[in-house]
Amino acid sequence: MYSREPGSLGKGRVSSSAPIEGKESIRWLEGYQRTCERQQEMPETQLIYLADREGDIYDIFFERETFLQRGELAADWLVRFRDDRNTVDGQKLKAVVEKAPGISQVEFDLAPARGRKKRHVVQTLRVARVVLNPPRRTGKKFAPVEVTALLASEDTPPSGEEPIEWLLLSSVQVGTAEQAEEMLRWYMVRWQVEIFFRILKDGCKIEKLQLEHEERIEAAISLYMIIAWRVLFLTTLGRECPELPCSVVFDDEEWQAACVVARRKIVQDQPPTLNEMIRIVAGFGGFIGRKGDGFPGPKTLWIGLQRVHDFALAIQCQKEMDA
Repeated sequence: MYSREPGSLGKGRVSSSAPIEGKESIRWLEGYQRTCERQQEMPETQLIYLADREGDIYDIFFERETFLQRGELAADWLVRFRDDRNTVDGQKLKAVVEKAPGISQVEFDLAPARGRKKRHVVQTLRVARVVLNPPRRTGKKFAPVEVTALLASEDTPPSGEEPIEWLLLSSVQVGTAEQAEEMLRWYMVRWQVEIFFRILKDGCKIEKLQLEHEERIEAAISLYMIIAWRVLFLTTLGRECPELPCSVVFDDEEWQAACVVARRKIVQDQPPTLNEMIRIVAGFGGFIGRKGDGFPGPKTLWIGLQRVHDFALAIQCQKEMDA
């Protein structure tokens, strides 16, 4: 287990026994602490701090216990397994949960990715409650922490395919199949969260804002978050409900302008389907639409939407001039 100090790429490894304050992974602990602060303000709402492998650090697990020992509310956490730690009885964490009986089976369609086609997945869920042996850390003493380990494994993958397997760790206790399935759904939401923030950073360029005043930064971020939400919503809805009329999410001026530019003719009153409209919009953003290209991604959509807005504005101006 190791991480690199911020900006120290290529300067060597940071010892796992070194204080977390000197590691880049401190940002994950700080993020959890901020979530706990929000939990104090929202006592009636269960907050879940969700992280991928980078968030698998013992400091987060122990931090929750620290909050509770002080009599304060603490957010729950859910992270994807990275390090096969020892339990207090000398076993390996992964081996313990692998021996647990299957509690449920889940089925879903795995979205296509680079080097991987879309396919149907059937996973068996296994759950174990384990007490982790704390790490030795310079300047800090940890106590054992009890966690839930949820293993979602594909027992019979298609020939030639790697099995889809996730091992999740959480502070939330799981006693039923329904609770195990809900925890897995929490983790699967992470992909949409990552797409949302990628749109904010790469599409909206939110990290390049150069506004001096806090209120202006907050206003800009609020606006960009609405834009990012719309792009993600269109991507998700287009995949799930392709036959819907596009007018449910596009203004008449938008879909009509897009169709005029794409088809070079005046359109009728009947709007195209959502699938057709999204492909038209993505085409303005560089989507080619070849047979093997699949569904447009968020990047071509956010670029295309900007152009559609310009097309709609130009047509609206022409109508006002002709009036």
